[in-house]
Amino acid sequence: MNDQHLSSPGDRLDAIVRASPRLMQVLEIARDLELPDWRVVSGAIYQTVWNALTGRDPDHGIKDYDLFYFDSSDLSYEAEDVVIKRAAAAYPSALSPLVEVRNQARVHLWFEAHFGEPYAPLTCSDDALSRFVSPAYAVGVRLEKDGRLDVDAPFGLGDLFAMTLRPNPHRPLAKGWATVSRGVLTRWPEVIIEGPPAAP
Repeated sequence: MNDQHLSSPGDRLDAIVRASPRLMQVLEIARDLELPDWRVVSGAIYQTVWNALTGRDPDHGIKDYDLFYFDSSDLSYEAEDVVIKRAAAAYPSALSPLVEVRNQARVHLWFEAHFGEPYAPLTCSDDALSRFVSPAYAVGVRLEKDGRLDVDAPFGLGDLFAMTLRPNPHRPLAKGWATVSRGVLTRWPEVIIEGPPAAP
């Protein structure tokens, strides 16, 4: 990789994502599904970057690929399940179980019961990024028809490339913060934790 051409964090992110064959396959198939307002977000992105920064395999530590879309025309689980099954059928058998598809228009219906925190309705998929537990997680990527990577990162990419994990300044500390930070350090001990320390 020739760093002289990577003058911005966005350029660096673009190059790192494109250098991951499995992530690019996830993005290419997601693009072909033509889901409304879709992005691949969070772990699949920040973990791929951290692997590149630390010289690890692009797929190291990546447990799943979160594929968001936004469709408020039908908020039933049944409608979402149709999309989940269509996506599962589109991905090869080795990859399909790792791709988790979620309609962001429905999150407010189940979030509080699942995580114990209130969650106001979202207006689009990108709106969800600003509510993630840490700015480093709040990155989403979409592969456009022309091959361009469209990136949304409401907190910027500074924490991502600094490998710094700190709580989202716009929401209360996530109830699972200790577990989240401990899991990150297990896979990427180079990460800097700011805020409450990881649980022992």
